[in-house]
Amino acid sequence: MRIRLPASKSDANMLPVGHYRLVIFDCDGTLVDSQHNIVSAMQGAFGQFGRPLPTPEAVRRQVGLSLEIAVARLLPAEEQATADEIAEAYRVIVRALRAADGIAEPLYDGIRDVILALDHPELFLGVATGKNLVGLEHTLALHGLRERFHTLQTADRALSKPHPDMVLRAMAETACDPAETVVIGDTSFDMEMARSAGATAIGVSWGYHPVTELTTAGAHQVVNSPVDLIACLQSLSASR
Repeated sequence: MRIRLPASKSDANMLPVGHYRLVIFDCDGTLVDSQHNIVSAMQGAFGQFGRPLPTPEAVRRQVGLSLEIAVARLLPAEEQATADEIAEAYRVIVRALRAADGIAEPLYDGIRDVILALDHPELFLGVATGKNLVGLEHTLALHGLRERFHTLQTADRALSKPHPDMVLRAMAETACDPAETVVIGDTSFDMEMARSAGATAIGVSWGYHPVTELTTAGAHQVVNSPVDLIACLQSLSASR
């Protein structure tokens, strides 16, 4: 990890995003479109236990939560005892897909350009995701982006969203405070997590939760395209 140098007013003015020094992205639905893998694996896991298959929409609404919590929310109350077993079946399916190079997680158009534009010696990038660390490392390496990120917060190392634990850990690892931190995500879980940590919350409309839910959950702003993210960060930085 790069060493953070003492900041000065002139340093902040030179940052591409104003005073923000830690930009945390969600992964699924924000950086990459992984819904087809997630829906297929979830339905496959439910099918193995003879349970009714959750609809794609129902599955997408749980993306971002830790796996056990997501599965439990898809089961009726009387079936909660099988949540851990279904979650493990999901993991087995995903591992098999990954081993066979069967994971399709394309970057959203424009995301790579945003990440490259945020390259600055005083700016830290992070990810906070419901994936486990192995899955996240695989996704970032697949797109040649692993070295762009300084802090990775995953569901197997931190408390599940919307708890602020992932953001708090990322801030601690990069020595950034809430006023210097922004979270970018596509779900209400991301917005709630950011607000609970005292960070700026930016929603994106191309993911898995509707814009109305992002704003209700506390998004400071919602953008409709990755190309708008830098300008949004600059605008919010100037207003806070």
